[in-house]
Amino acid sequence: MKALQLLCLLFFGGQGSFACPHPCTCHGSQVNCSSRSLTSSWLPSSFPVGTTELHLHDNLLTTLPNGLLDKLTSLRHVSLHSNPWTCDCGVLYLRGWLRRQSSSGGGGLLFYRGVNCSSPPALRGRLVVYLTEEEVLDSCHYWYCDLALASQACLFVFVLAQAALLVAVIVFLRRFERLSKEARRTMEESLTAGEAFRENEYVALNDHDS
Repeated sequence: MKALQLLCLLFFGGQGSFACPHPCTCHGSQVNCSSRSLTSSWLPSSFPVGTTELHLHDNLLTTLPNGLLDKLTSLRHVSLHSNPWTCDCGVLYLRGWLRRQSSSGGGGLLFYRGVNCSSPPALRGRLVVYLTEEEVLDSCHYWYCDLALASQACLFVFVLAQAALLVAVIVFLRRFERLSKEARRTMEESLTAGEAFRENEYVALNDHDS
């Protein structure tokens, strides 16, 4: 019974590990995911472990998830060109992987050919594999600066909205105070007029009786 379970596990597990990921097409050990408008978030989370050729060119990839290619030990060719790679902190995994392939002597040029930075502007056109750590860290700072500026802008808008709300409350309170004073004055004038009217009636009655 245990042997049957182990056999099923090996069979179906093996089938799952060699399943062609959507929306790619597979021919033997070749996996083609090119020209499918794939973004980094829509990229398949894994590829068959026996993949020897992987085509990811002509997509909208800006980065690769950490560890995506590490299990593909049989990989002989990868096409990553014609993607808008963003060379900030997120490019560290791709840069490290390309450097390992280049140093291993296993056709590294085929891996990093055409893998150029699209942003930030200071690194546009540079090959990812040749970026230095200082340049990557500077690009990270560039990204953090943009985030900090955006945060400061949001904070400024929030403070401005709070100030506008405070001014509106002050104006409303002053107007309410003015209306209250006018109401009290009107009420006092009405009471004074009523008392004067009653006094006039009283005098008129006394004159009439006398």
